Amino acid sequence: MPVPSVSFEFFPPKSLEGSFRLWDCVNTLAPLAPEWVSVTYGAGGTTRELTREAVGALGKQFNLRVAGHLTCVDASREETLEVARGFRRAGVEDIVALRGDPPKGATGFTPHPDGFKTSIELVGALADQGFTVRVGAYPDKHPEAADAQADIDWLKAKIDAGASEAITQFFFDAETFLRFRDRCAKAGIDAPIVPGLLPIENWAKASKFADACGAVIPDDLRAAFDVAERDGRTDLLAIAQAAELADALTVEGCDHLHFYTLNRPELTRDVCLALGLAARKALSRVA
Repeated sequence: MPVPSVSFEFFPPKSLEGSFRLWDCVNTLAPLAPEWVSVTYGAGGTTRELTREAVGALGKQFNLRVAGHLTCVDASREETLEVARGFRRAGVEDIVALRGDPPKGATGFTPHPDGFKTSIELVGALADQGFTVRVGAYPDKHPEAADAQADIDWLKAKIDAGASEAITQFFFDAETFLRFRDRCAKAGIDAPIVPGLLPIENWAKASKFADACGAVIPDDLRAAFDVAERDGRTDLLAIAQAAELADALTVEGCDHLHFYTLNRPELTRDVCLALGLAARKALSRVA
């Protein structure tokens, strides 16, 4: 069976301890030869500068192809595009363009008076600047979408605006992704749709994330983790669950998988090794 290529998402560090954790994460996962890695943007744009610094450091010090996240939240068009130009000055030509989560305490997304009103506008502006733009997609209905078809229509609009690829929110059932992929094809979306996978490092945290983004948790998975937590075997279950899901997707023709690492690399590494990715020697920083 073909071995998929992979990419990884990291968080920007918010402290010295976080910096060490990020570098350890990169050193653990870079030997698996990811096609690219990305660095997230905090809710409300709270890690804007940290993201820019981390993007530059990963590209220069670890010789990785890096994509910086960029959102529409709490910034004017010019401020947002200046962040993009900062990415370019750091040698980064890939951007994951998202509307972004509202600032903490806000009840919903409110565009900046001089900012991008939607992710579609942001994608178009970045594509006009020559960036390679990736966008988000939702196999399970986005909490703010009117229905599942609205998610498809919105994704198509982002692709038509200039995005070259979509990365899905995480999900727990291969059929969820496969049905979504079929609906995208029926809607005329021909850009790659990459499945996003979340190895479950912490069941309570993963459940909270799922509830917030609308990802459906199968009843049997909830029951399995309840038992695993009582038995102290959550890591074994997490690896088995993620590897089985990744294998099912690969069998169905998914040749690239994107992993949400949460800067906790061990489970992601073990899942990738189970899929047949061969680790090379540990990465050395570029002098």
